[in-house]
Amino acid sequence: MNMVTTADMDSDRREFVESIREFTRRECGTREQRRALTDDDRVTHNQELYRKLADLGWIGCAIPEEYGGGGGTTSDVCRLIEEMAYGKAPLFGLAVSLVSATVVERFGTEEQRRDILGGVCRGDVLATAISEPDTGSDAGSMTCRAERRNGKFVINGQKTWISCAHIATRILVLCRTDSTVGKHGGITMIDVPADAPGLEVRPIATMGGDEVNDVFFTDVEVDESRVIGAEGAAWTQIMRCLNTDRLMCGTMFLGHARRAFDDALEYIREREQFGRPVGSFQAIRHRMADLATELECCRLLVTDAARKLDRDPDRQVPREASMVKLKVTETAKRVAIEGMQLMGGAGYTLEHDMQRHLRQTIVSTVYAGTSEIQRDIIGKSYGL
Repeated sequence: MNMVTTADMDSDRREFVESIREFTRRECGTREQRRALTDDDRVTHNQELYRKLADLGWIGCAIPEEYGGGGGTTSDVCRLIEEMAYGKAPLFGLAVSLVSATVVERFGTEEQRRDILGGVCRGDVLATAISEPDTGSDAGSMTCRAERRNGKFVINGQKTWISCAHIATRILVLCRTDSTVGKHGGITMIDVPADAPGLEVRPIATMGGDEVNDVFFTDVEVDESRVIGAEGAAWTQIMRCLNTDRLMCGTMFLGHARRAFDDALEYIREREQFGRPVGSFQAIRHRMADLATELECCRLLVTDAARKLDRDPDRQVPREASMVKLKVTETAKRVAIEGMQLMGGAGYTLEHDMQRHLRQTIVSTVYAGTSEIQRDIIGKSYGL
């Protein structure tokens, strides 16, 4: 009972979306398949499934053709991420990798683009390391350092809450290379191989599974050629790409929210109490009507922001991206909580996916900038 139809898409995009839906039905369409792919919901990313996506050419659908991609649009990426989330495919590394790839595509050298973007198209997972133990929302206060020594950068420090670092081939690390300039100056992005000597990844146990990590750097040496963009300019670079990050994050949780809604809808249509389907009671109908309306608002926000970037990829859409991140994640969390309430005890059992929807979406209002940060950005965009 998919809320999103393909009737308003052109033939190529309709075929793409229908192919994704068929893929998820075939590969992870049953609860048994999903439990096998995720080690009973403990694993959020299945690399074998990810490689299948790469073989189909879908991961690089919007990466330029000269680097091995399909040359598509932001809307194409959003459709891929949303439908994979809707299909419950355990591919947490998909959105994380594509956000990181955006930074390389925009600021990397030609050699870096061919190497890193080509790897993404072939199924490599990328991670980006920004947050530190004492610098979350205030990321500009980072202290992880990279010092020049004999033509190399030597990195020391710690990053935390780093999505997908445990499965990444390489990690794009933001380091302080100059402490004599302002808070947001002197920060450089460096491409660090995940197997570099002195780099240690320690998973952080969460209710959502293996998603985030602490990453420790002890005299990690990398060549100067691994700097992404201009030395000391990483803050500006990452700020320009956060719009994409928030849009893709919102898109992913839109897929999760749609599926939680549809799972609840299926249950309340079939579950009977007092001689009639639970969904036939007015209180339940009205609750579902409200959720469906909220989801449609979310879909329109995502579609509008993606189309603006399709028309002008260099355009900055901080207000729209933050609205997407704020509205979609708050709605996704609400849908999962309501879904569990509507399903009663069944929603709490491991037999059903609703408990997984809740564990996936409860943290969505923290990822990629908290809801409070998004509200602040939106307010400032109006001169407040």
